[in-house]
Amino acid sequence: MKFISWNVNGIRACVGKNFMEFFEKADADIFCIQESKMQEGQLKLDLPGYHQYWNYAKRKGYSGTAIFTKKEPVSVKNGMGIEEHDDEGRLITLDMGDYYFITVYVPNSQNELKRLDYRMTWEDAFREYVGKLDKEKPVIICGDMNVAHEEIDLKNPATNHMSAGFSDEERGKMTELLGAGFTDSFRFLYPDTVDAYSWWSYRMKARERNVGWRIDYFLVSDRIRDRIEDSRILSDVMGSDHCPIELDIRL
Repeated sequence: MKFISWNVNGIRACVGKNFMEFFEKADADIFCIQESKMQEGQLKLDLPGYHQYWNYAKRKGYSGTAIFTKKEPVSVKNGMGIEEHDDEGRLITLDMGDYYFITVYVPNSQNELKRLDYRMTWEDAFREYVGKLDKEKPVIICGDMNVAHEEIDLKNPATNHMSAGFSDEERGKMTELLGAGFTDSFRFLYPDTVDAYSWWSYRMKARERNVGWRIDYFLVSDRIRDRIEDSRILSDVMGSDHCPIELDIRL
């Protein structure tokens, strides 16, 4: 099975670049996007052979996720079923029969960590949510998780310990999530690979200089990690400040 995840930073803008060319070339079994930044009816994607599932934020031009899948799921759920966390379009869960597939756009803690308290609450709720699913059958989680877990996951760790996405609190929550029964597929295969990033600031020619962060992930239930064939960061694909990531796994 081939899965793709991409924070497109506005799907309408990305379609105006090379989204459809990459989508068709990728030919993924499941293709996910985060930060769609649109409302229902603002864009119609013609994706023959795929079922489309969208979760829109109530706030216009903000957040939002979508999943495009060749195989029709048994069921689809938007959000976690918790009102305070479900109005920003951040989560879609597919029941694929033998496994659950989730795409997620984790809240950003923002400048000066002003949304950190909410982020911590969200993280605890998300960990509990996926933990319950994992008791039923294996879970695959993908998306922009807005955290560089270890120092190897960003170019300049020394100067970013108080920055959103690399605070001790955020990194600790990722450690807790992995400790609850999940594996970071990229680090499972490539524990020592450096300069592997999925997001770059638009400022200071960061992408040209590869001054980036790895904040996009495929996580899998520990019990299926030995089925991972590859976990790739497709850094040559343009169209967003993030690049797509790919998981190849036997299911």
